[in-house]
Amino acid sequence: MKPVVIKNCRILNTRTLTLESAANVLVEDGLITRIGADDPAPADAQVVDAKGMTLMPGMIDCHVHVVASSFNLGRVAALPNALALLRALPIMQGMLDRGFTSVRDAGGADWALAQAVLDGTVDGPRLFCAGKALSQTGGHGDFRQRNDELDPCPCSVKIGNIGRVVDGVDNCRLAVREEILKGATQIKVMASGGVASPNDPIQNLGFSEAELSAIVEEASNANTYVMAHAYTPRAITRAVRCGVRTIEHGNLVDREAAQVMKEHGAYMVPTLITYEGLANDGERYGLPLDSVKKIATVRTQGLTALEILDEVGVKMGYGSDLLGETHYMQSDELVLRSRVLGNAKVIQQATLIGAEILNQVGLLGEVLEGAYADLLLIDGNPLDDIELLTKPDSIKLIMNRGLLHKNAC
Repeated sequence: MKPVVIKNCRILNTRTLTLESAANVLVEDGLITRIGADDPAPADAQVVDAKGMTLMPGMIDCHVHVVASSFNLGRVAALPNALALLRALPIMQGMLDRGFTSVRDAGGADWALAQAVLDGTVDGPRLFCAGKALSQTGGHGDFRQRNDELDPCPCSVKIGNIGRVVDGVDNCRLAVREEILKGATQIKVMASGGVASPNDPIQNLGFSEAELSAIVEEASNANTYVMAHAYTPRAITRAVRCGVRTIEHGNLVDREAAQVMKEHGAYMVPTLITYEGLANDGERYGLPLDSVKKIATVRTQGLTALEILDEVGVKMGYGSDLLGETHYMQSDELVLRSRVLGNAKVIQQATLIGAEILNQVGLLGEVLEGAYADLLLIDGNPLDDIELLTKPDSIKLIMNRGLLHKNAC
């Protein structure tokens, strides 16, 4: 891997949320090895002149489904494995093209796909995969229709299925161990009802407390954590008290539930942009009517949830959770959140806090020596204009794993 020097760049410090003075950044073997003002470049290095542009870490999306190639997740779950996999590849390519150099897959993608990125077989962001999300029978990961015969669910062997159905404490323990064995970097559970599944009202709870606690214990035994799909205050509070570390979506959170999250050090990963896509395009692209009717229940509360979480002091990661034809909206979450939180906080959520959630502090989310060389070069200052991060022409360079994915300098 040829060394790269990015010279004359201003560095966006994601801890202080300031721009630091011009510097040269040396990348070797996929890592940032030196940052300095006047250090000479190695003789064999490729030199990129940033001309005073802003160098920042690649963005991190902590809630994606790269196999979700359609709004109708039940149909994706039934796809032949090869087709489901091939449809995921352009979705991953698009994420990297938008400057998301790392993503946490919340159900569906597996170790093999993550490894294919790392060894260069396919183009895409670093994948931190949950494997199959765990759902109780009739929960958010169970796409069988009411009139189906309830034969054993084949979901655990289908690449296109984001989840698997599991019931009972012992079966939950086994499911976690199996997902860890298959390479999951964290475990996902469906702790409440959801929008995209047919038979689980949003107010429903998922799993018993004994099941949730067993899932958390098994994840902890493997030195990882649990992320939980949950909307309502009751579901959020219950999951966090059972040891869940990150809550996904959380649109209906109230101040009391947010306070419980703060006390337990739990993170929230809101996913507001997906409800815009679901509301505007879901029915047209095959989202079942029952799911379309659920959207309004959570869509209107998303911005209020941001206000509550920010006021209480709950740390938030960046999430998009887009499906089917709306993956292109991934960066729009930045602008949507900034209307409530301002640019700086949202950029920090998409970088430094994302690294915290991934347990990758010091490796991702910052431009510093010893970190992975996952970098963006922006023509302008995103702290002043966050929409720069949504415009391909403003993102002049995308580096992933030390490789120049894009160089328009």
